[in-house]
Amino acid sequence: MDYREFVNAAVEEKRDEIVNVSDRIFDFAEIGFHEFKTAKLYEEVLTREGFQVEMGLAGMPTAFKAQYGQGKPVVGFLAEYDALPELSQKGGCTARVKAEGENPDGHGCGHNLLGAGTLAAALAVKAYLEKNPEKGTVVLFGCPSEEKGNGKTIMARDGIFDCLDVAFTWHPGDVNCVATYSTLANVSVFFRFKGVTSHAAAAPEVGRSALDAAELMSVGVNYLREHIIPEARIHYAYRDVGGIAPNVVQGHSCVHYFVRAPKSWQVQEIYKRVIDVAEGAAKMTGTEMTYELYAGLSDYIPNHVLSQVLQEAMEEIGAPDYDEKDFELARKFFFETATESELEAKKAALKKRYGAENLEKLLERPLHTGIAPLTWTGAVLPGSTDVGDASYVVPTAQLSEATATLGTASHTWQMTAHGNTEIAHKAMLAAGKSMALAGIKVFENPELAEKARKEWMEETGGEYHCPIPKEIGPRLNE
Repeated sequence: MDYREFVNAAVEEKRDEIVNVSDRIFDFAEIGFHEFKTAKLYEEVLTREGFQVEMGLAGMPTAFKAQYGQGKPVVGFLAEYDALPELSQKGGCTARVKAEGENPDGHGCGHNLLGAGTLAAALAVKAYLEKNPEKGTVVLFGCPSEEKGNGKTIMARDGIFDCLDVAFTWHPGDVNCVATYSTLANVSVFFRFKGVTSHAAAAPEVGRSALDAAELMSVGVNYLREHIIPEARIHYAYRDVGGIAPNVVQGHSCVHYFVRAPKSWQVQEIYKRVIDVAEGAAKMTGTEMTYELYAGLSDYIPNHVLSQVLQEAMEEIGAPDYDEKDFELARKFFFETATESELEAKKAALKKRYGAENLEKLLERPLHTGIAPLTWTGAVLPGSTDVGDASYVVPTAQLSEATATLGTASHTWQMTAHGNTEIAHKAMLAAGKSMALAGIKVFENPELAEKARKEWMEETGGEYHCPIPKEIGPRLNE
C-alpha cells in the first residue's frame, strides 16, 4: 500500500470537518482552562468518528483522551486549543480590526489550527487501523492551557501520557520543518512581603516597608544575574505595590518572577538562589516573606529517532500547496502590517536566513514553500512549552508548518489574523498528513518505537521531576 496516498485521501475526505473544527475554535477563542465550547466540540466530533472519549483528565474539565484500536504500539498526538488574552482579530484582515463580539481574546499562537491538525492526524491513523486492526492503538490527547503552562505538565505528573509509546505534535509558524531545538524550562513564582504600615512622615520608625523589600529583592536578583549561566533568564512584574499613598509605609507587596534556563535542573538551582535573595530582602527590611509556586515547565527534549521519522514523512507529503491567491494575501500581510522599521527588520532577517540572492523572490512570494533539512545544532529556543514535560515521560517529536507569512511573530494580532485563512488551512492539513504518515511508519515498523524509547531512556534515565508539586492543582479559575 502507498501510505502517502492513503493519508492524503484520508485527510482530504475529512477536510471540511477538520477545517470547520479549526474555524469554530478560532471563533470561540477560549483562554486556558476555559476551553469549554472547544472541548465539547472535540468530544462530539471524536465520539461521532468512533473514538472512545474520556473527558476531565487530571482534574481539568477541558482535558480529554480519545482512543481507537487496541494493542501496541500506542501512538499519541497532542492537541492544544487555548487562545491568548487581548488578541481578538478579524481573520484574513491586514489591519488591526478586532473580531465582532465582546470576546477580547484571540488565537495569536494558532492553537485552533494546532488542535485541528492533530485531529486530522488521528482521523487518518484511525482509517489506517480500521484496515489494519492488529497494528496497535492511536490516542489523541486534548491538552488545555499551554499558554499558562500547566496542562501537559499536570498531565505528565499524573501519569496521563504513560500509556503512550511515542508522541507527535506540531506548531503553527512561518516555516516548514521538524523542531530539532530544545526550549527553556521555567518556574513561575509569586513572592509576597508583609510589613507594618505607619505614617511615613510622623512615625517612619514604626513602619516596615513591604515595597522596600520587593525593591531590594529586585536589586539582589539583578546582582544574581551576573553569577548564573548566560543562557538563563529571570524576569518579573510587580503585582501589588502596597497602595497608592506615598505617606503610608506599604504593609504588603507582591512580585511575580519567572526563572528560565535550558534544563530543568538548572532552573531549580537558580530558583533556590532567588528564594535566598527574597529572604535576604525580608531580613533587611524587617518584613515577612512567603512565596508560592504558580506553575512550571520542563525543557523540551526532541527525540532524534522520531524526528527522523517525522522528517521523512514531511518530505513525502510535501509543503503546503499554496496558490496565487495565497501569495497575494501573504504579500499584503508582509508589507501592510508592519511599520517601516519593522519591515526593514523582516527583510534583514530573510536575508540572513535565506541569502540576499533570494530576497526578491521571497518578497514576491513570502511563504515558505519547501521543507527545511533536518539539522541538529543544539539550539535552545528562547521560549517555553509544556510539550517539554510530555517529552520527559514519552519519546516525542514535533514539526512546524508555515500557517503564516514569513516573518510573522507568534502572540501577535498578525498571527491571529492568519488563523482562518486558506494559507493556514493548507498548512494545518499538511501538518496532519505528515504526523499521520509518521504514526503509520511507527505502526509498520514497531522497532522505531523501541529505538526511540532507548534514546529517551539514555537522555532522561527514565526519571521525571515535575516542576509542579503534587499538592498544586490546575489553576482553573484564573
